[in-house]
Amino acid sequence: MPPLNGLRAFAAAGRHLNFRAAAEDLGVTQGAVAQQVRGLEDHLGLRLFLREPRGLTFTEEGRAYHAAVSRAFLQLSEATAALRAAPSRVTISVTPTFASKWLIPRLAEFTEAHPGIDLRITATERVSSFHADGIDLAVRQGRPPFGASLRADLLFAQEVVAVCSPNLIAGRDLPLGAADVSRMVLLHDSHDLWPRFIEAAFGDGTELSRGVRFNQTTLTIDAALAGQGIALASRFLVQRDLKAGHLVQPLNCALDGGLDFHLLTRRQGASDAALRVRDWLLGMANRRD
Repeated sequence: MPPLNGLRAFAAAGRHLNFRAAAEDLGVTQGAVAQQVRGLEDHLGLRLFLREPRGLTFTEEGRAYHAAVSRAFLQLSEATAALRAAPSRVTISVTPTFASKWLIPRLAEFTEAHPGIDLRITATERVSSFHADGIDLAVRQGRPPFGASLRADLLFAQEVVAVCSPNLIAGRDLPLGAADVSRMVLLHDSHDLWPRFIEAAFGDGTELSRGVRFNQTTLTIDAALAGQGIALASRFLVQRDLKAGHLVQPLNCALDGGLDFHLLTRRQGASDAALRVRDWLLGMANRRD
């Protein structure tokens, strides 16, 4: 390959057909440009310019070579500009319930705070691989450690509460008693926490009422919002709906589910963009709204 400085000097000199103007473009001396062009000519074994009293003129070979070199530098400039303009991509793996009930309602704040990050959300119940699936961050329930290569930051404790539509319990005294609950529809999810919750709320021996079963917590919350029954959910997932009055707590009991929500990040190799997303998520979790 020819020397890069020689190519840059040749491209600038060819634009102006003048070493002095080329030197001003490049921020070097006129002598340096002339020396770099001579070095390029020596490398190629041919003359690119004719030095004349009034300036430079191309040789036949120099004119064709300058067109090719100029195109190459233009392509490099365009590729670099496109690379700098492209947003940083961060992929986060979360459960469908976390995505729909906590993350998505806050995405407008994220895009406003970080317009240069292209956030990709993968909502799945299965455990994703950081390496095989190209995951930068993940939100998972469980107990650390999650692996020596992963950093785990606590996002939310699994504080489970009962929620329902205010229309469902209109006219009833709160908190509901065991007899009231036994006459209502309980909305179950795959965590199957109602037996433990009923025992914590009313003591051993209280029987469960009829219920409807769903495979995801987000569906039980939606059913509760629609007035279909009483659901169990981690408090942070329903905090906004409770504050807005869309949901109420018919029971005073709060259950420690034992499987807290953690934010997982690579200990090594995490991009700056991924670390900014991590910091934003932790900051939003600390707001508790």
